[in-house]
Amino acid sequence: MPQQAIRKTPDDNPLGSYLKDRRAKLDPAEFGIVATRRRTPGLRREEVAQRANVSATWYTWLEQGRGGAPSTDVLDRLAKALSLSSAEREHLFLLAQHRPPEIRHQPFEPISPQLQRVLDAMTFSPAVLRTALWDVVGWNAAASAVMTDYALLPLEDRNILKLIFCNDRVRGHMVNWERDARSAVAAFRAEAIKAAPAETLQVMVDDLSRKSPEFDAIWRDYDIQNYGAGTKHFRHEIAGDLMMEYSSFTVDGRPDLGLVIFTPMTVMDAERVMHLVETKRAAL
Repeated sequence: MPQQAIRKTPDDNPLGSYLKDRRAKLDPAEFGIVATRRRTPGLRREEVAQRANVSATWYTWLEQGRGGAPSTDVLDRLAKALSLSSAEREHLFLLAQHRPPEIRHQPFEPISPQLQRVLDAMTFSPAVLRTALWDVVGWNAAASAVMTDYALLPLEDRNILKLIFCNDRVRGHMVNWERDARSAVAAFRAEAIKAAPAETLQVMVDDLSRKSPEFDAIWRDYDIQNYGAGTKHFRHEIAGDLMMEYSSFTVDGRPDLGLVIFTPMTVMDAERVMHLVETKRAAL
């Protein structure tokens, strides 16, 4: 009795199935390709391979589950060739390498108007958006009033660690400077090592170590912790003492960005923040 052929399913080759599905959903006309005499929808394998600058034979093998493990560079080129969104690109990496792609460090890239509106909606809760290297790329009016006016700082100085270790005014606001500085460095190490390019991180660490012996000493302690949530005690020159709770979140769809929100702990703290925001607004 002849042996029955084993029928493969998409689960046997999830990467190949995903590539085929994305390829079939592309409109050739969007890429300047005249779609004539095509038996199947989407781009042909040869067209995707050409756009990704890979061998058509190798790409065919990849869809068939025998192309070997693709490199990060090849996956990035395939993502561009297939016009994948950030979420689709992440799924491609998970299928091919069983891990998400490395977070791309985009220093001081403007945030979207939608994210800025989210920040602005928190009228009396200071909030900032920071990159993997803790560069501040977005803030609201409350953050400017309570912490520092980021808009007045040069781009290269809009960095949380630089403010903590190299800005006397910010340092003067931090009642528990030693504790908060150590906590910040430990959390930064945990985040940056996972997300920031190694060379860029080392350049920043070397620069801060030259400018601040205190940072250098704390960095060498090699403490690691999650930023998560906690409390901060500020002493503002106008409002006086402020107790704030903070919580940090990753921005969905932008894994390179972290959102940190500070919330007044008491009614009195909230009233003082409101006074600072309204005073600054009136001065504009």
